[in-house]
Amino acid sequence: MNICIDQGNSRTKVALFDAEGKMLKHLVYKSFTSADAEQLFTLYPIENSIISSVVNLESSMVNALNRLSKRFVLFDHHTPVPIKNDYLTPETLGQDRLAAAVGAAWLCPNDNLLIIDVGSAITYDFISADGHFLGGNIAPGLKMRLTALRTMTKKLPQVEVDEQELIPLYGRKTRDAIAAGVVRGMVFEVKGYMRTMAERTNHYTTFLTGGNAPYVLHAVQNDVRYEKSLVLIGLNRILEHQQ
Repeated sequence: MNICIDQGNSRTKVALFDAEGKMLKHLVYKSFTSADAEQLFTLYPIENSIISSVVNLESSMVNALNRLSKRFVLFDHHTPVPIKNDYLTPETLGQDRLAAAVGAAWLCPNDNLLIIDVGSAITYDFISADGHFLGGNIAPGLKMRLTALRTMTKKLPQVEVDEQELIPLYGRKTRDAIAAGVVRGMVFEVKGYMRTMAERTNHYTTFLTGGNAPYVLHAVQNDVRYEKSLVLIGLNRILEHQQ
């Protein structure tokens, strides 16, 4: 059994996979510690592990995983991956972006891919049909946009938006104007990338992932493949690639 750990800016996602690559369990932690890792190794017959982090990893976590695992991979830009990385500065590429690309290429091989990860930031990444990670773009995420409107203006309030909320076409009060402007702006942005991709290639697949994906999924769900755990799927594929 493999354990894959995706440590993001706000949450840590953990998944357990069997030898055939099937996800057996998915867990989300606000804070994942070495004690949590120890507990999972006690509860499940885990043999191999991989961790990807966009924040600084504590040495206690690395030491625990290395000690508990038959094979441990600390995923960084030196780790071999089963796709070609054409990024000019691989050391600055977020491991979550590359892992998502590996996951998408494994799930949908021999196709041009657009991967949209709607998290703390929104990333748009491109993979060619012959398995090259071509690069991508980074844009502010939902909370960044809402917070920027509050902190960079004199009178606009801080607004929170629920993913189940029905967003109006236009606001008739300031709170709704901000919610509609941010959420619909994200939707139009996503649709714009998809439209541009369609204009440039005969066939492609769009993957949508990330914790805030539901805010835009309703508007594009018929045209995308939604994979909630795309990064974790990619991490498992990378871990298997080492073997």
